[in-house]
Amino acid sequence: MSRPRRDRRPAPKPARKPGEKQGLRPQFWENVPLPEMTGAEWEALCDGCGKCCLNKLEDEETGEVAYTRIACRLLDDATCRCTHYETRHSFVPDCVTLSPTNIATNAYWMPVTCAYRLLWEGRPLEDWHPLISGDPATVHKAGVSCRNITVSEFDVPEEDWEDYLIEGEV
Repeated sequence: MSRPRRDRRPAPKPARKPGEKQGLRPQFWENVPLPEMTGAEWEALCDGCGKCCLNKLEDEETGEVAYTRIACRLLDDATCRCTHYETRHSFVPDCVTLSPTNIATNAYWMPVTCAYRLLWEGRPLEDWHPLISGDPATVHKAGVSCRNITVSEFDVPEEDWEDYLIEGEV
Protein backbone atom coordinates (compact mmCIF):
# COMPACT_ATOMS: atom_id res chain seq x y z
CA MET A 1 0.00 0.00 0.00
CA SER A 2 1.52 3.31 -0.99
CA ARG A 3 1.23 6.43 1.04
CA PRO A 4 -0.03 9.63 -0.46
CA ARG A 5 2.81 11.88 -1.51
CA ARG A 6 2.98 15.11 0.39
CA ASP A 7 4.37 18.25 -1.05
CA ARG A 8 7.41 19.02 1.09
CA ARG A 9 8.06 22.45 -0.35
CA PRO A 10 7.66 25.20 2.20
CA ALA A 11 4.71 27.46 1.87
CA PRO A 12 5.60 30.57 -0.13
CA LYS A 13 6.57 33.52 1.99
CA PRO A 14 4.27 36.49 1.68
CA ALA A 15 5.75 39.31 -0.35
CA ARG A 16 7.29 42.01 1.82
CA LYS A 17 6.14 45.53 1.58
CA PRO A 18 8.73 48.21 0.80
CA GLY A 19 10.76 48.96 3.90
CA GLU A 20 10.00 45.64 5.58
CA LYS A 21 13.14 43.77 6.42
CA GLN A 22 13.77 41.13 8.99
CA GLY A 23 14.21 42.73 12.38
CA LEU A 24 12.63 46.04 11.41
CA ARG A 25 9.21 47.10 12.58
CA PRO A 26 6.86 47.90 9.69
CA GLN A 27 7.10 51.56 8.71
CA PHE A 28 9.07 52.30 11.88
CA TRP A 29 10.29 55.61 10.43
CA GLU A 30 6.73 56.93 10.53
CA ASN A 31 5.89 56.11 14.13
CA VAL A 32 9.04 55.45 16.17
CA PRO A 33 10.94 58.45 17.55
CA LEU A 34 14.63 58.50 16.59
CA PRO A 35 15.87 57.77 20.16
CA GLU A 36 13.59 54.71 20.38
CA MET A 37 14.76 53.05 17.16
CA THR A 38 16.76 49.86 17.34
CA GLY A 39 20.29 49.85 15.98
CA ALA A 40 19.09 48.02 12.87
CA GLU A 41 16.32 50.55 12.31
CA TRP A 42 18.73 53.46 12.76
CA GLU A 43 21.14 51.99 10.22
CA ALA A 44 18.29 51.26 7.78
CA LEU A 45 17.52 54.98 7.63
CA CYS A 46 20.69 55.53 5.58
CA ASP A 47 19.62 55.87 1.95
CA GLY A 48 23.09 55.12 0.59
CA CYS A 49 23.55 58.46 -1.19
CA GLY A 50 27.13 58.85 0.08
CA LYS A 51 26.81 62.64 0.42
CA CYS A 52 27.69 62.64 4.10
CA CYS A 53 31.09 61.23 3.06
CA LEU A 54 31.85 64.19 0.83
CA ASN A 55 34.29 66.72 2.24
CA LYS A 56 32.65 70.00 3.06
CA LEU A 57 33.82 73.56 3.51
CA GLU A 58 32.19 75.62 6.24
CA ASP A 59 32.27 79.41 6.25
CA GLU A 60 33.45 80.35 9.74
CA GLU A 61 31.53 83.64 9.71
CA THR A 62 28.17 82.50 8.32
CA GLY A 63 28.20 78.78 9.18
CA GLU A 64 27.21 78.03 5.59
CA VAL A 65 28.26 74.54 4.48
CA ALA A 66 29.38 73.88 0.91
CA TYR A 67 29.80 70.35 -0.40
CA THR A 68 32.70 69.34 -2.61
CA ARG A 69 33.03 66.40 -4.99
CA ILE A 70 36.02 65.33 -2.91
CA ALA A 71 35.18 62.11 -1.11
CA CYS A 72 36.50 60.55 2.05
CA ARG A 73 39.26 58.09 1.27
CA LEU A 74 36.96 55.23 2.30
CA LEU A 75 34.00 56.03 0.04
CA ASP A 76 33.44 53.67 -2.86
CA ASP A 77 32.38 55.97 -5.70
CA ALA A 78 30.41 53.24 -7.50
CA THR A 79 28.35 52.04 -4.53
CA CYS A 80 28.33 55.23 -2.41
CA ARG A 81 29.15 53.10 0.62
CA CYS A 82 32.05 53.12 3.04
CA THR A 83 34.58 50.42 2.21
CA HIS A 84 35.43 49.93 5.90
CA TYR A 85 32.27 51.02 7.68
CA GLU A 86 32.71 48.95 10.83
CA THR A 87 36.37 49.96 11.30
CA ARG A 88 36.30 53.41 9.70
CA HIS A 89 37.50 55.20 12.83
CA SER A 90 40.80 53.33 12.56
CA PHE A 91 41.37 55.05 9.22
CA VAL A 92 39.43 58.29 9.71
CA PRO A 93 39.39 59.09 13.44
CA ASP A 94 37.23 62.20 13.05
CA CYS A 95 34.47 60.41 11.07
CA VAL A 96 31.18 61.30 12.75
CA THR A 97 29.11 58.45 14.09
CA LEU A 98 25.64 59.92 13.81
CA SER A 99 23.26 58.97 16.62
CA PRO A 100 20.00 60.15 18.15
CA THR A 101 22.04 61.90 20.84
CA ASN A 102 24.17 63.97 18.45
CA ILE A 103 21.86 64.60 15.49
CA ALA A 104 20.90 68.03 16.82
CA THR A 105 24.50 69.23 16.54
CA ASN A 106 25.18 67.54 13.19
CA ALA A 107 21.96 67.88 11.17
CA TYR A 108 22.94 71.26 9.72
CA TRP A 109 25.69 69.73 7.57
CA MET A 110 23.76 66.62 6.55
CA PRO A 111 22.28 66.59 3.03
CA VAL A 112 18.81 68.14 2.81
CA THR A 113 17.49 64.80 1.52
CA CYS A 114 19.07 62.75 4.34
CA ALA A 115 16.55 60.57 6.18
CA TYR A 116 18.15 61.30 9.54
CA ARG A 117 17.83 65.02 8.95
CA LEU A 118 14.32 64.77 7.49
CA LEU A 119 12.99 62.76 10.43
CA TRP A 120 14.78 64.97 12.97
CA GLU A 121 13.08 67.97 11.31
CA GLY A 122 9.71 66.17 11.43
CA ARG A 123 9.47 65.67 7.67
CA PRO A 124 8.67 62.45 5.73
CA LEU A 125 11.13 60.37 3.75
CA GLU A 126 11.44 60.96 0.02
CA ASP A 127 9.61 58.58 -2.36
CA TRP A 128 12.91 57.29 -3.72
CA HIS A 129 14.21 56.29 -0.26
CA PRO A 130 14.86 52.51 -0.21
CA LEU A 131 12.56 52.08 2.80
CA ILE A 132 9.71 53.53 0.72
CA SER A 133 10.58 52.13 -2.71
CA GLY A 134 11.85 48.74 -1.55
CA ASP A 135 14.81 49.14 -3.92
CA PRO A 136 18.25 50.37 -2.78
CA ALA A 137 19.00 51.53 -6.34
CA THR A 138 16.26 54.19 -6.37
CA VAL A 139 18.55 56.69 -4.63
CA HIS A 140 20.83 56.47 -7.67
CA LYS A 141 18.01 56.35 -10.21
CA ALA A 142 16.57 59.53 -8.68
CA GLY A 143 19.92 61.24 -9.21
CA VAL A 144 20.39 62.19 -5.56
CA SER A 145 23.48 60.14 -4.80
CA CYS A 146 27.08 61.08 -5.42
CA ARG A 147 27.68 57.99 -7.55
CA ASN A 148 30.43 58.44 -10.14
CA ILE A 149 31.00 62.16 -9.45
CA THR A 150 33.65 62.05 -6.73
CA VAL A 151 37.40 62.34 -6.61
CA SER A 152 39.48 60.97 -3.78
CA GLU A 153 40.76 63.29 -1.10
CA PHE A 154 44.19 61.80 -1.82
CA ASP A 155 44.09 63.30 -5.33
CA VAL A 156 43.34 66.93 -4.45
CA PRO A 157 45.36 69.17 -2.13
CA GLU A 158 43.16 70.79 0.52
CA GLU A 159 43.97 74.27 -0.75
CA ASP A 160 42.31 73.34 -4.07
CA TRP A 161 39.04 72.00 -2.61
CA GLU A 162 37.14 75.17 -3.54
CA ASP A 163 37.66 74.19 -7.20
CA TYR A 164 35.47 71.13 -6.58
CA LEU A 165 32.40 72.75 -5.03
CA ILE A 166 29.00 71.29 -5.90
CA GLU A 167 26.61 74.02 -7.00
CA GLY A 168 23.08 74.10 -5.64
CA GLU A 169 21.43 72.35 -2.75
CA VAL A 170 22.84 69.01 -1.67
